This record gives sequence, structure tokens and C-alpha cells, in this order.
Amino acid sequence: MTEETPGFDEQQPDVPSGATSDDAEPKAASPSAEEGAAPAGDTGQDVALVAQLDQARTALSERTADLQRLQAEFQNYRRRVERDRIAVKEIAIANLLTELLPVLDDIGRAREHGELVGGFKSVAESLESTAAKMGLQQFGKEGEPFDPTIHEALMHSYAPDVTETTCVAILQPGYRIGERTIRPARVAVAEPQPGAQTVKADESADADDKESGGPDEG
Repeated sequence: MTEETPGFDEQQPDVPSGATSDDAEPKAASPSAEEGAAPAGDTGQDVALVAQLDQARTALSERTADLQRLQAEFQNYRRRVERDRIAVKEIAIANLLTELLPVLDDIGRAREHGELVGGFKSVAESLESTAAKMGLQQFGKEGEPFDPTIHEALMHSYAPDVTETTCVAILQPGYRIGERTIRPARVAVAEPQPGAQTVKADESADADDKESGGPDEG
């Protein structure tokens, strides 16, 4: 009969009833599950990059709008400067030509009296040509209807051969630069003879009666 040596009994690990030895071993984590889960740090970096991109786009839009506004203001400034420059130039030319009008009047009177001859004629024609190149235009003719916006009546009379107030004599021509009148034409005007319209109306009525065979007899 053999003696059992105490302390040398092999002890087996306790295994719950109904469980196999395979269940007792810890299971390794599934590699596919580890690969599928995105690190939390990468997601945070993506969100930060998207936010920075949005901020950059917003700043770009604001700077573009500022640039467009500045460009529009600059264009308006250039137009105002050009408009003012043209206006100042026109005023300067008008003032210069206004001072020359008495000289042009003398030239016109000399031409009417046949005194525009020789070297004086050449100088006078050169002056008139230069004034015309600068935009000076002469107006005012006999027989045209009287217009108080461009004519100044210095003499007044009646005439039987006019049907409206008419310029019958140009005492001093008018001048304009473009649409701007720098001196009205000074004229003598004639109005229809008082009662002339009534006489003409009666004559027209008589002519109509003759054409229709005379007035009806009662």
C-alpha cells in the first residue's frame, strides 16, 4: 500500500459547470473591429480643418466684396473728375469767346461795309475759323419765328405780310457753344397787323360762299 505524499496533488482550475475549456481562455479582440473604429483624434482634426476652410471662404468673400466696392467708388470718382474737367474747360472756353464777341461784331460790320480787305481780311477770317473750331456757332436769320429763349427784341413793329411774330432784321447775331447760348440774337420783330386776322377770316368765308353758290335764299 503506497503512501500519498501530501502537497503534490495536481490541482485543476475550477471550471464552471456546463462550460468547456475553450471558454475559459480569454478571447482575443477581433482585428476587423479594431480596424473599423476610426481614432477619435483624426475626427477632431477633420472638423477643425472644415471650420478653418469655412472661415477662409468667408474672409475671401468679404475681401472680394470690399475690393469690388472700392473699384466701383474709384470708377465713380474718375467719372466725376472727368465731368468736372470737361465743365471747367467749357466754362473757360465760353469766357474766352465771350470776350471776343465784340471783335467778331466789328469784323461783321466791316464785312457789311466792304472794308474787310487785304491783310485785315486774312486775320479776321483766321480768327473766325479758330472760334468755330472751339465750338462757337452763330445764329439768327431774318424771317425766322421769334423765340424769346434765343432772341432779344430791340425793335417792334406791325406788318401785314406776317402771320406770327417774326424776326425781320438781325441787329446783332447770337452765339452759342453746343446747346449753351452765350449771347442771344438781338433782332427787330414784326407782329401781324391788328385786325388782319379778322379780315382774312372774312375773305375766307366769302370765298367759301362763292364756291358753294352763294348764301341760301329764304
